Amino acid sequence: MPPPADPQHPLILVVDDAPESIEPIVNCLHRAGFRTRIATNGERALALAASKPLPDLILLDISMPDRDGYDVCRQLMDDPLTASIPVIFLTIRNEEVDEQLGFDAGAVDYIAKPISPPLVLTRIRNHLTLKAASDFLRDRNSYLENEVVRRTRELGLIQDATIVAMASLAETRDNETGNHIRRTQMYLRALAKHLQHHPRFAAELTDENIELMYKSAPLHDIGKVGIPDRILLKPGKLTPAEFEIMKTHTTLGRDAIAKAEALFGIAASFLRFAKEIAFSHQEKWDGSGYPLGLNGGRIPLSARLMAVADVYDALISQRVYKPALPHEEAVAILKDGRGQHFDPDILDAFLALQDEFKLIAQRFADNTDAAATAEREAERLRLVFGDPPAAGLE
Repeated sequence: MPPPADPQHPLILVVDDAPESIEPIVNCLHRAGFRTRIATNGERALALAASKPLPDLILLDISMPDRDGYDVCRQLMDDPLTASIPVIFLTIRNEEVDEQLGFDAGAVDYIAKPISPPLVLTRIRNHLTLKAASDFLRDRNSYLENEVVRRTRELGLIQDATIVAMASLAETRDNETGNHIRRTQMYLRALAKHLQHHPRFAAELTDENIELMYKSAPLHDIGKVGIPDRILLKPGKLTPAEFEIMKTHTTLGRDAIAKAEALFGIAASFLRFAKEIAFSHQEKWDGSGYPLGLNGGRIPLSARLMAVADVYDALISQRVYKPALPHEEAVAILKDGRGQHFDPDILDAFLALQDEFKLIAQRFADNTDAAATAEREAERLRLVFGDPPAAGLE
């Protein structure tokens, strides 16, 4: 009689069609404290190998009536559920070619019959030790992979929350912008996705960079925090001196983001596009913009995309100093700026996407009543948690 099975002891599946071979092997294993299962053909072996609890190791005969051990071993190795279970062949075949066939099928060892119990037990213990080490490393790697995913998701939420908090601070200074932040973010992503495979932009417009630009877009006017109310909220046209002060919001924005990076020691961080957009979105393709008068490709791509998004939205939105223009009129104005204010290829993308821009503008239209204000705050929170855009706006 075998001793009572201890569930903590390794489970060995013995596969052999000859009772006279099974008995001494099983007795040897029981005396050594192993638990056993027995299969007398290949089909039964495959079924037991996949049954929980899975065996820790399989002792497999080669010569069986329904299918040989090589075929059984190959099937075990092809099944993800059983592929990591070590297989040792126990067989009367002892030619070198037979051993090679066994290893080629996926076995970890090959022992010729008649068996030597001490040799078999030593081989079994060695391979169980190797399997335990392999399982530990696999489990550890799986844990580390899951931890990386978790920490990456957590970092992404922190990034989103940081950007939304900073953008919201700027919006409180210019409360007529309403959903301007959300709309321009959506416009920029639509343009970037449309241009992702354009020869001029493909290298920079990777999925990762587009996502970072999308997240950074709300900070394009962060520098307005530093502009006096008498200028920022002036209902009439700015004087030349006032306009010079207004223009400093680009530098103030870039510097504020850079200081945040320095404070937290995150140079070259996820905020790199935010700095580009804040500093350069008022530059123009022909060099007549500010703050540096950059022209053409010297203007960062993220800022060129933002320029189209920002100007379109400014034109269709009501401000203290101007009424909202109809979509068609705004499109005509931007079209006139092709090659002067705007990168020609980006402007062409805008023209191709103008109906999509109109839908975005309608979805995130400004409202002033309490319900609309609450909805705007809800949308701002959705930014933090990655709320996807409506169908058809990707």
